Amino acid sequence: MYRVIGTVKSRAFRVMWMLDELEQPYDVVAASPRSDDARQYNPSGKIPALVDGPDVLTDSVAIMTYLADKHQALTAQAGTPARAKQDAMTCWLIDDMDAILWAAAKHSFIFPEETRVPQIVPCLHAEFARNANTLADHLGDNAFLMGDGITVPDLLAVHCIGWAFGAGFPDVPDTLKAYSKRLRARPAFRAASAR
Repeated sequence: MYRVIGTVKSRAFRVMWMLDELEQPYDVVAASPRSDDARQYNPSGKIPALVDGPDVLTDSVAIMTYLADKHQALTAQAGTPARAKQDAMTCWLIDDMDAILWAAAKHSFIFPEETRVPQIVPCLHAEFARNANTLADHLGDNAFLMGDGITVPDLLAVHCIGWAFGAGFPDVPDTLKAYSKRLRARPAFRAASAR
């Protein structure tokens, strides 16, 4: 059985949702970032971590990619052009959505108050809005980002969209709102959310 280190209200949720989509059993060690519990699995104290037998894996996207490859689901086959396109979308989401949300969080409440630059947050909102429009254009009328089936980028995108809503980011296109709502209704998303 897998063990996920982290909380539902963190990037660990992506891993939990992935495991529920894969119908794999797992338990959760509810560890906050930089806590003693988190440091038992990752010396940096970052979450999430995934314990798979003797191995401890870190970084949500690396874990999701590992699980997709191991279970041969929610991904294009490694070594194919489809996989390269999927990986490009994953990297784009990390660079152009996740990183913006993380920067806004750091300058809103994570950094010590004396090191925050709150004036940057409106710029991050504007950049996120531009990138959300790009994502909506990419999605178009498709059910999923990479075609007919749900893949790693969908889980990542929907997690970022939810994070944006929770952080008060304005201007998420209606296309992405509907896409997110539809994927959040999936049984695996609901199962992970209930933890």
